[in-house]
Amino acid sequence: MTSVRNHLSRRDLFKLGAAGVVGSSQCGWFEAMAQDVATSPQRRRSCILLWLDGGPATIDMFDLKPGNRNGGPYQETATSVPGVRVSEHMPRLARNMHDVAIIRSMATREGEHGRANTLLRTGFPPGTPLRYPSIGALVAKELANDETPLPNFVALFPQGPPESYGSGFLGPRYSPLVVQGGNNQPVQNGAGFGLTARIPNIDPPSGLTQAQIDPRIDLLMDMERDFASRYPGLAPNSHASAYDRAVRLMRSAASSAFNLEDEPTAVREQYGRNRFGQGCLLARRLVERGVPFVEVSLGGWDTHNQNFTAVQNLSNILDTAWGAMMEDLRDRALLSSTLIICMGEFGRTPRINPQAGRDHWPNSFAVVLAGGGIRGGQAYGQTSPDGMMVESAPTNVKSVMATVWRALGVDFTRLNMSNVGRPIRLADVGAVPIADIVGS
Repeated sequence: MTSVRNHLSRRDLFKLGAAGVVGSSQCGWFEAMAQDVATSPQRRRSCILLWLDGGPATIDMFDLKPGNRNGGPYQETATSVPGVRVSEHMPRLARNMHDVAIIRSMATREGEHGRANTLLRTGFPPGTPLRYPSIGALVAKELANDETPLPNFVALFPQGPPESYGSGFLGPRYSPLVVQGGNNQPVQNGAGFGLTARIPNIDPPSGLTQAQIDPRIDLLMDMERDFASRYPGLAPNSHASAYDRAVRLMRSAASSAFNLEDEPTAVREQYGRNRFGQGCLLARRLVERGVPFVEVSLGGWDTHNQNFTAVQNLSNILDTAWGAMMEDLRDRALLSSTLIICMGEFGRTPRINPQAGRDHWPNSFAVVLAGGGIRGGQAYGQTSPDGMMVESAPTNVKSVMATVWRALGVDFTRLNMSNVGRPIRLADVGAVPIADIVGS
Protein backbone atom coordinates (compact mmCIF):
# COMPACT_ATOMS: atom_id res chain seq x y z
CA MET A 1 0.00 0.00 0.00
CA THR A 2 2.72 2.47 0.98
CA SER A 3 4.73 1.97 -2.19
CA VAL A 4 1.64 2.47 -4.34
CA ARG A 5 0.58 5.63 -2.52
CA ASN A 6 4.04 7.14 -2.88
CA HIS A 7 3.64 7.04 -6.66
CA LEU A 8 0.26 8.81 -6.66
CA SER A 9 -0.24 12.55 -6.59
CA ARG A 10 -2.96 14.11 -4.44
CA ARG A 11 -4.89 14.82 -7.65
CA ASP A 12 -4.63 11.11 -8.58
CA LEU A 13 -5.98 10.10 -5.18
CA PHE A 14 -9.00 12.38 -5.53
CA LYS A 15 -9.66 10.95 -9.00
CA LEU A 16 -9.60 7.45 -7.54
CA GLY A 17 -11.97 8.59 -4.79
CA ALA A 18 -14.38 10.07 -7.31
CA ALA A 19 -14.32 6.83 -9.26
CA GLY A 20 -15.19 4.83 -6.17
CA VAL A 21 -11.81 3.09 -5.91
CA VAL A 22 -11.04 4.77 -2.61
CA GLY A 23 -14.43 4.29 -1.06
CA SER A 24 -13.77 4.27 2.66
CA SER A 25 -11.56 6.02 5.14
CA GLN A 26 -10.85 2.62 6.63
CA CYS A 27 -8.33 1.93 3.86
CA GLY A 28 -6.07 4.63 5.31
CA TRP A 29 -5.28 6.30 2.01
CA PHE A 30 -7.27 9.47 2.72
CA GLU A 31 -5.72 9.92 6.16
CA ALA A 32 -2.25 9.43 4.69
CA MET A 33 -3.02 11.97 2.00
CA ALA A 34 -4.27 14.44 4.62
CA GLN A 35 -0.94 14.10 6.41
CA ASP A 36 0.87 14.78 3.14
CA VAL A 37 -1.22 17.93 2.66
CA ALA A 38 -0.53 19.09 6.22
CA THR A 39 3.26 18.75 5.96
CA SER A 40 3.68 19.90 2.36
CA PRO A 41 5.95 22.97 2.04
CA GLN A 42 3.48 24.28 -0.56
CA ARG A 43 0.62 24.11 1.92
CA ARG A 44 -1.78 27.05 1.67
CA ARG A 45 -2.64 28.93 4.83
CA SER A 46 -5.96 28.39 6.57
CA CYS A 47 -8.13 30.42 8.93
CA ILE A 48 -10.47 29.35 11.73
CA LEU A 49 -12.96 31.87 13.10
CA LEU A 50 -14.32 31.21 16.59
CA TRP A 51 -17.45 33.36 16.50
CA LEU A 52 -18.85 34.28 19.94
CA ASP A 53 -22.39 35.21 19.03
CA GLY A 54 -24.24 37.71 21.20
CA GLY A 55 -21.30 39.92 22.16
CA PRO A 56 -18.87 38.43 24.70
CA ALA A 57 -17.94 40.25 27.90
CA THR A 58 -14.27 40.51 26.96
CA ILE A 59 -13.73 42.59 30.10
CA ASP A 60 -14.31 39.32 31.99
CA MET A 61 -12.10 37.25 29.68
CA PHE A 62 -9.12 39.06 28.13
CA ASP A 63 -8.97 42.48 29.82
CA LEU A 64 -9.95 42.16 33.46
CA LYS A 65 -10.12 45.15 35.78
CA PRO A 66 -9.27 43.79 39.24
CA GLY A 67 -9.89 46.17 42.08
CA ASN A 68 -12.24 48.37 40.08
CA ARG A 69 -15.98 48.47 40.78
CA ASN A 70 -16.54 47.44 37.14
CA GLY A 71 -14.23 44.47 37.39
CA GLY A 72 -16.55 41.71 38.52
CA PRO A 73 -15.72 38.71 40.72
CA TYR A 74 -13.20 36.86 38.53
CA GLN A 75 -9.50 36.70 39.32
CA GLU A 76 -6.69 37.11 36.81
CA THR A 77 -4.33 34.26 36.06
CA ALA A 78 -0.75 34.41 34.82
CA THR A 79 -0.01 33.20 31.31
CA SER A 80 3.02 31.77 29.53
CA VAL A 81 3.97 35.40 28.76
CA PRO A 82 5.16 37.46 31.74
CA GLY A 83 2.96 40.47 32.35
CA VAL A 84 0.01 39.28 30.25
CA ARG A 85 -2.94 38.00 32.29
CA VAL A 86 -6.36 36.62 31.41
CA SER A 87 -9.37 35.27 33.30
CA GLU A 88 -8.91 32.46 35.78
CA HIS A 89 -11.54 30.59 33.74
CA MET A 90 -9.28 30.43 30.69
CA PRO A 91 -6.28 28.43 31.96
CA ARG A 92 -5.64 26.61 28.69
CA LEU A 93 -5.47 29.84 26.71
CA ALA A 94 -3.08 31.11 29.38
CA ARG A 95 -0.74 28.18 28.71
CA ASN A 96 -0.76 28.98 24.99
CA MET A 97 -0.41 32.77 25.31
CA HIS A 98 2.99 32.74 23.53
CA ASP A 99 1.08 32.05 20.29
CA VAL A 100 -1.71 34.54 21.02
CA ALA A 101 -2.14 38.29 20.48
CA ILE A 102 -4.97 40.06 22.35
CA ILE A 103 -6.15 43.32 20.77
CA ARG A 104 -7.59 45.13 23.79
CA SER A 105 -8.34 48.45 22.07
CA MET A 106 -11.22 47.67 19.72
CA ALA A 107 -14.06 50.17 19.24
CA THR A 108 -16.92 50.56 16.77
CA ARG A 109 -20.15 52.55 16.58
CA GLU A 110 -22.41 49.51 16.12
CA GLY A 111 -24.22 48.36 19.25
CA GLU A 112 -27.09 46.45 17.57
CA HIS A 113 -26.60 42.74 17.01
CA GLY A 114 -27.45 42.51 13.31
CA ARG A 115 -25.49 45.55 12.20
CA ALA A 116 -22.50 44.67 14.35
CA ASN A 117 -22.55 41.09 13.04
CA THR A 118 -22.27 42.40 9.50
CA LEU A 119 -19.48 44.84 10.36
CA LEU A 120 -17.29 42.36 12.24
CA ARG A 121 -17.76 39.47 9.81
CA THR A 122 -17.37 41.46 6.58
CA GLY A 123 -15.21 44.39 7.60
CA PHE A 124 -17.59 46.87 5.97
CA PRO A 125 -20.30 49.09 7.44
CA PRO A 126 -23.88 47.81 7.26
CA GLY A 127 -26.81 49.62 5.75
CA THR A 128 -25.50 50.08 2.20
CA PRO A 129 -27.10 48.64 -0.97
CA LEU A 130 -24.09 46.34 -1.43
CA ARG A 131 -24.15 42.82 0.00
CA TYR A 132 -20.58 42.50 1.18
CA PRO A 133 -19.02 39.01 1.33
CA SER A 134 -18.05 37.64 4.72
CA ILE A 135 -14.41 37.10 5.58
CA GLY A 136 -15.05 33.37 5.11
CA ALA A 137 -16.26 33.79 1.54
CA LEU A 138 -13.36 36.10 0.70
CA VAL A 139 -10.79 33.66 2.11
CA ALA A 140 -12.49 30.85 0.19
CA LYS A 141 -11.98 32.83 -3.00
CA GLU A 142 -8.42 33.97 -2.33
CA LEU A 143 -7.09 30.68 -0.94
CA ALA A 144 -9.30 28.24 -2.87
CA ASN A 145 -7.99 24.71 -3.24
CA ASP A 146 -9.56 23.35 -6.41
CA GLU A 147 -7.79 19.99 -6.13
CA THR A 148 -9.95 18.87 -3.24
CA PRO A 149 -13.67 18.04 -3.39
CA LEU A 150 -14.02 19.52 0.09
CA PRO A 151 -15.65 22.97 0.23
CA ASN A 152 -13.44 26.01 0.69
CA PHE A 153 -15.67 27.52 3.40
CA VAL A 154 -17.44 25.51 6.10
CA ALA A 155 -19.68 27.18 8.69
CA LEU A 156 -20.37 25.05 11.76
CA PHE A 157 -23.64 25.96 13.54
CA PRO A 158 -23.57 29.57 12.28
CA GLN A 159 -25.57 32.17 14.19
CA GLY A 160 -26.58 35.72 13.41
CA PRO A 161 -28.05 37.12 10.19
CA PRO A 162 -27.25 34.76 7.25
CA GLU A 163 -25.98 37.68 5.17
CA SER A 164 -23.27 38.31 7.77
CA TYR A 165 -21.62 34.95 7.04
CA GLY A 166 -22.71 34.61 3.40
CA SER A 167 -20.91 35.20 0.13
CA GLY A 168 -22.57 38.51 -0.76
CA PHE A 169 -21.77 39.78 -4.24
CA LEU A 170 -19.26 36.95 -4.81
CA GLY A 171 -22.20 34.65 -5.52
CA PRO A 172 -23.11 31.07 -4.55
CA ARG A 173 -19.74 29.60 -5.56
CA TYR A 174 -18.21 30.96 -2.34
CA SER A 175 -21.14 30.36 -0.01
CA PRO A 176 -20.39 28.24 3.05
CA LEU A 177 -21.27 24.61 3.49
CA VAL A 178 -23.43 24.90 6.62
CA VAL A 179 -23.34 22.10 9.19
CA GLN A 180 -25.86 22.05 12.05
CA GLY A 181 -26.79 19.64 14.81
CA GLY A 182 -26.40 19.16 18.56
CA ASN A 183 -26.23 21.83 21.25
CA ASN A 184 -23.74 23.10 23.79
CA GLN A 185 -25.25 21.45 26.85
CA PRO A 186 -22.42 19.30 28.26
CA VAL A 187 -23.05 15.61 27.70
CA GLN A 188 -22.99 13.74 30.98
CA ASN A 189 -21.97 10.20 31.94
CA GLY A 190 -20.10 9.50 28.71
CA ALA A 191 -23.29 9.49 26.64
CA GLY A 192 -21.86 10.77 23.36
CA PHE A 193 -20.09 14.00 22.55
CA GLY A 194 -22.90 16.43 21.73
CA LEU A 195 -22.36 16.41 17.97
CA THR A 196 -22.54 13.95 15.14
CA ALA A 197 -21.61 16.08 12.14
CA ARG A 198 -23.71 15.46 9.08
CA ILE A 199 -23.37 17.11 5.68
CA PRO A 200 -26.86 18.14 4.54
CA ASN A 201 -28.28 16.53 1.38
CA ILE A 202 -25.14 14.50 0.67
CA ASP A 203 -26.52 11.01 1.25
CA PRO A 204 -28.21 9.28 -1.72
CA PRO A 205 -31.91 8.35 -1.50
CA SER A 206 -32.54 5.09 0.30
CA GLY A 207 -33.38 2.10 -1.85
CA LEU A 208 -31.23 3.14 -4.81
CA THR A 209 -28.03 1.44 -5.86
CA GLN A 210 -24.96 3.31 -7.05
CA ALA A 211 -25.63 1.96 -10.53
CA GLN A 212 -29.02 3.70 -10.46
CA ILE A 213 -27.70 6.92 -8.93
CA ASP A 214 -24.75 7.56 -11.26
CA PRO A 215 -26.78 7.91 -14.51
CA ARG A 216 -29.15 10.34 -12.79
CA ILE A 217 -26.26 12.49 -11.61
CA ASP A 218 -24.68 12.39 -15.06
CA LEU A 219 -27.98 13.45 -16.64
CA LEU A 220 -28.33 16.32 -14.17
CA MET A 221 -24.79 17.51 -14.85
CA ASP A 222 -25.37 17.37 -18.61
CA MET A 223 -28.49 19.52 -18.18
CA GLU A 224 -26.56 21.98 -16.00
CA ARG A 225 -23.81 22.33 -18.59
CA ASP A 226 -26.29 22.69 -21.43
CA PHE A 227 -28.23 25.41 -19.62
CA ALA A 228 -25.04 27.30 -18.71
CA SER A 229 -23.83 27.17 -22.33
CA ARG A 230 -27.12 28.61 -23.63
CA TYR A 231 -27.60 31.17 -20.87
CA PRO A 232 -24.11 32.21 -19.76
CA GLY A 233 -23.79 34.31 -16.65
CA LEU A 234 -22.78 34.31 -12.99
CA ALA A 235 -25.93 32.65 -11.64
CA PRO A 236 -25.99 29.53 -13.87
CA ASN A 237 -22.22 29.12 -13.67
CA SER A 238 -22.28 29.38 -9.88
CA HIS A 239 -25.17 26.93 -9.72
CA ALA A 240 -23.35 24.43 -11.93
CA SER A 241 -20.16 24.87 -9.94
CA ALA A 242 -21.96 24.21 -6.66
CA TYR A 243 -23.55 21.03 -8.02
CA ASP A 244 -20.22 19.87 -9.41
CA ARG A 245 -18.49 20.27 -6.04
CA ALA A 246 -21.37 18.53 -4.26
CA VAL A 247 -21.16 15.56 -6.60
CA ARG A 248 -17.38 15.39 -6.26
CA LEU A 249 -17.74 15.36 -2.47
CA MET A 250 -20.49 12.74 -2.57
CA ARG A 251 -18.43 10.44 -4.81
CA SER A 252 -15.15 10.78 -2.94
CA ALA A 253 -13.66 9.60 0.32
CA ALA A 254 -13.16 13.25 1.29
CA SER A 255 -16.51 13.37 3.08
CA SER A 256 -14.97 11.16 5.77
CA ALA A 257 -13.34 14.36 7.05
CA PHE A 258 -16.70 15.02 8.74
CA ASN A 259 -16.71 11.66 10.49
CA LEU A 260 -15.64 12.47 14.04
CA GLU A 261 -16.07 8.83 15.01
CA ASP A 262 -12.70 8.27 13.32
CA GLU A 263 -11.03 10.19 16.13
CA PRO A 264 -9.85 8.37 19.27
CA THR A 265 -12.11 8.87 22.28
CA ALA A 266 -9.25 10.46 24.23
CA VAL A 267 -8.84 13.15 21.56
CA ARG A 268 -12.56 13.91 21.51
CA GLU A 269 -12.54 14.20 25.30
CA GLN A 270 -9.79 16.81 25.11
CA TYR A 271 -12.06 19.12 23.11
CA GLY A 272 -15.06 18.77 25.41
CA ARG A 273 -18.33 16.85 25.32
CA ASN A 274 -20.38 19.59 23.67
CA ARG A 275 -21.15 20.84 20.19
CA PHE A 276 -18.63 23.68 20.15
CA GLY A 277 -15.81 21.44 21.36
CA GLN A 278 -16.51 18.85 18.72
CA GLY A 279 -16.87 21.63 16.15
CA CYS A 280 -13.34 22.78 16.95
CA LEU A 281 -12.12 19.21 16.47
CA LEU A 282 -13.91 19.11 13.13
CA ALA A 283 -12.29 22.45 12.21
CA ARG A 284 -8.88 20.91 12.84
CA ARG A 285 -9.76 17.93 10.65
CA LEU A 286 -10.90 20.23 7.84
CA VAL A 287 -7.91 22.58 7.78
CA GLU A 288 -5.67 19.53 8.01
CA ARG A 289 -7.19 18.44 4.71
CA GLY A 290 -6.72 21.82 3.06
CA VAL A 291 -10.00 23.67 3.72
CA PRO A 292 -9.05 27.39 3.76
CA PHE A 293 -11.74 28.73 6.11
CA VAL A 294 -13.83 27.20 8.90
CA GLU A 295 -16.15 29.13 11.20
CA VAL A 296 -17.27 27.62 14.52
CA SER A 297 -19.98 29.51 16.42
CA LEU A 298 -20.61 29.53 20.15
CA GLY A 299 -23.74 31.44 21.15
CA GLY A 300 -25.12 32.59 24.49
CA TRP A 301 -22.97 35.67 25.06
CA ASP A 302 -25.85 38.19 25.19
CA THR A 303 -25.57 38.35 28.98
CA HIS A 304 -27.96 41.11 30.05
CA ASN A 305 -28.82 38.96 33.09
CA GLN A 306 -26.53 36.99 35.41
CA ASN A 307 -23.48 37.75 33.31
CA PHE A 308 -20.91 36.14 35.56
CA THR A 309 -22.51 32.70 35.79
CA ALA A 310 -23.01 32.58 32.03
CA VAL A 311 -19.55 33.87 31.13
CA GLN A 312 -17.87 31.40 33.48
CA ASN A 313 -19.70 28.47 31.87
CA LEU A 314 -19.10 29.73 28.34
CA SER A 315 -15.45 30.51 29.06
CA ASN A 316 -14.92 26.94 30.21
CA ILE A 317 -16.41 25.59 26.96
CA LEU A 318 -14.41 28.04 24.83
CA ASP A 319 -11.13 27.60 26.68
CA THR A 320 -11.25 23.80 26.66
CA ALA A 321 -11.92 23.54 22.93
CA TRP A 322 -9.71 26.44 21.81
CA GLY A 323 -6.77 25.25 23.88
CA ALA A 324 -7.11 21.67 22.65
CA MET A 325 -7.30 22.86 19.06
CA MET A 326 -4.19 25.02 19.34
CA GLU A 327 -2.20 22.24 20.96
CA ASP A 328 -3.47 19.70 18.42
CA LEU A 329 -2.56 21.99 15.51
CA ARG A 330 0.88 22.62 17.00
CA ASP A 331 1.53 18.88 17.46
CA ARG A 332 0.61 18.31 13.80
CA ALA A 333 2.86 21.15 12.56
CA LEU A 334 -0.26 23.06 11.42
CA LEU A 335 -0.39 26.00 13.82
CA SER A 336 2.17 28.02 11.88
CA SER A 337 -0.04 27.90 8.77
CA THR A 338 -3.40 28.31 10.54
CA LEU A 339 -4.64 31.69 11.75
CA ILE A 340 -7.27 31.62 14.52
CA ILE A 341 -9.59 34.58 15.09
CA CYS A 342 -11.78 34.77 18.21
CA MET A 343 -14.35 37.56 18.36
CA GLY A 344 -17.99 38.54 18.66
CA GLU A 345 -19.96 41.51 17.42
CA PHE A 346 -19.05 43.84 20.34
CA GLY A 347 -18.25 43.79 24.05
CA ARG A 348 -20.36 44.34 27.17
CA THR A 349 -20.77 47.38 29.39
CA PRO A 350 -18.07 47.78 32.03
CA ARG A 351 -20.75 48.92 34.46
CA ILE A 352 -22.81 46.05 35.80
CA ASN A 353 -26.58 46.50 35.53
CA PRO A 354 -29.18 45.80 38.29
CA GLN A 355 -29.73 42.27 36.90
CA ALA A 356 -26.06 41.41 37.51
CA GLY A 357 -25.63 41.59 33.74
CA ARG A 358 -23.71 43.59 31.20
CA ASP A 359 -25.35 45.30 28.22
CA HIS A 360 -24.17 46.03 24.65
CA TRP A 361 -20.91 47.99 24.49
CA PRO A 362 -19.03 48.68 21.23
CA ASN A 363 -16.89 51.45 22.76
CA SER A 364 -14.12 49.21 24.12
CA PHE A 365 -13.67 45.47 23.70
CA ALA A 366 -11.17 42.82 22.65
CA VAL A 367 -10.49 40.66 19.60
CA VAL A 368 -7.97 37.83 19.76
CA LEU A 369 -5.68 36.44 17.05
CA ALA A 370 -3.61 33.29 17.42
CA GLY A 371 -1.44 30.95 15.42
CA GLY A 372 -0.02 31.41 11.95
CA GLY A 373 1.23 34.72 10.62
CA ILE A 374 1.12 36.73 13.86
CA ARG A 375 3.56 37.74 16.56
CA GLY A 376 2.11 36.03 19.59
CA GLY A 377 2.78 36.62 23.24
CA GLN A 378 1.34 40.11 23.56
CA ALA A 379 -1.58 42.29 24.52
CA TYR A 380 -1.93 45.18 22.09
CA GLY A 381 -3.58 48.43 23.13
CA GLN A 382 -5.02 49.42 26.47
CA THR A 383 -8.34 50.46 27.98
CA SER A 384 -8.85 52.74 30.96
CA PRO A 385 -8.72 51.28 34.50
CA ASP A 386 -12.52 51.20 34.58
CA GLY A 387 -12.76 49.69 31.07
CA MET A 388 -14.95 52.50 29.77
CA MET A 389 -12.71 53.76 26.97
CA VAL A 390 -9.69 52.94 24.83
CA GLU A 391 -6.62 54.72 26.15
CA SER A 392 -3.89 53.63 23.72
CA ALA A 393 -3.50 52.18 20.20
CA PRO A 394 -7.17 52.57 19.18
CA THR A 395 -8.11 49.89 16.67
CA ASN A 396 -10.99 49.63 14.20
CA VAL A 397 -12.47 46.71 12.31
CA LYS A 398 -10.91 47.48 8.94
CA SER A 399 -7.42 47.47 10.47
CA VAL A 400 -8.15 44.09 12.07
CA MET A 401 -9.19 42.82 8.64
CA ALA A 402 -5.99 44.17 7.07
CA THR A 403 -4.04 42.43 9.84
CA VAL A 404 -5.84 39.16 9.11
CA TRP A 405 -5.08 39.40 5.39
CA ARG A 406 -1.43 40.21 6.08
CA ALA A 407 -1.22 37.16 8.38
CA LEU A 408 -2.73 35.02 5.62
CA GLY A 409 -0.20 36.31 3.10
CA VAL A 410 -2.79 38.07 0.92
CA ASP A 411 -2.63 41.67 -0.32
CA PHE A 412 -5.51 43.38 1.48
CA THR A 413 -5.79 46.03 -1.25
CA ARG A 414 -6.80 43.44 -3.86
CA LEU A 415 -10.09 44.17 -5.60
CA ASN A 416 -13.23 42.18 -6.29
CA MET A 417 -15.82 43.46 -8.74
CA SER A 418 -19.17 43.87 -7.02
CA ASN A 419 -22.56 43.16 -8.54
CA VAL A 420 -23.06 46.89 -9.16
CA GLY A 421 -19.85 47.19 -11.14
CA ARG A 422 -17.87 48.80 -8.35
CA PRO A 423 -14.45 47.39 -7.34
CA ILE A 424 -14.28 46.60 -3.63
CA ARG A 425 -11.05 46.01 -1.70
CA LEU A 426 -10.54 43.03 0.59
CA ALA A 427 -10.10 45.48 3.48
CA ASP A 428 -11.87 48.84 3.42
CA VAL A 429 -10.12 52.02 2.34
CA GLY A 430 -7.96 53.40 5.14
CA ALA A 431 -7.17 49.99 6.62
CA VAL A 432 -3.68 49.65 8.09
CA PRO A 433 -2.33 46.34 9.40
CA ILE A 434 -1.21 46.34 13.02
CA ALA A 435 2.56 46.32 12.61
CA ASP A 436 3.19 45.06 16.17
CA ILE A 437 1.19 41.93 15.34
CA VAL A 438 2.09 41.17 11.70
CA GLY A 439 5.03 43.45 10.91
CA SER A 440 5.16 46.45 8.65
